[in-house]
Amino acid sequence: MENGQFVGDIRRLRESIGKLPEPLANTVLIAVSGLPGTGKTYLCNRLAERLPVLLLESDALSKTLFQVPGYSTTESKKLFKTIYLLIERLLKKGVSLVLDATNLTENNREYLYSIADRFHVKLILMQVYASPKIVRERLEKRAEEKGNNSDADWAVYNKMKLSAERIWRNHRLVDTSVDIIPALEEIVRETPKLTI
Repeated sequence: MENGQFVGDIRRLRESIGKLPEPLANTVLIAVSGLPGTGKTYLCNRLAERLPVLLLESDALSKTLFQVPGYSTTESKKLFKTIYLLIERLLKKGVSLVLDATNLTENNREYLYSIADRFHVKLILMQVYASPKIVRERLEKRAEEKGNNSDADWAVYNKMKLSAERIWRNHRLVDTSVDIIPALEEIVRETPKLTI
């Protein structure tokens, strides 16, 4: 899939990540899906605290690739093609990953399935959700905070909700409006022993 036009973009994303974790004998790709405000980033950060994985946050990577993201379809396609190429490079190096992105359509997720199959890594799919009332409160609070990578608001949530598709592969549903510790513990148990 890799071609010359993406080499510079891949390098920029790779440099923005910083130091990589040690390569592992058993690698895993954890893909988290969900609408804005449902708790994806919170869950991904907790996973990264418990597992030797590298967190790829699409909102942060978007701001690395585009100084002021416009969130157009063209930008989105370029961003995710670059992210997928970066994922391939990192998996080749034995780096386990957590991808924090909306991943709302099966078409987008299909490429993640393909990567996991081609690189023979365990793919763990998670779909996070919360009640619309809680999501709205989170988004309103987030708009007031500094340092948040996401620009999504309630209008974006409602627009994206229309395009969300069912995940057809085996996946775990996580309600982030309740204690997520049990879900985290299940994922840690489900993850192959990640050894150097």
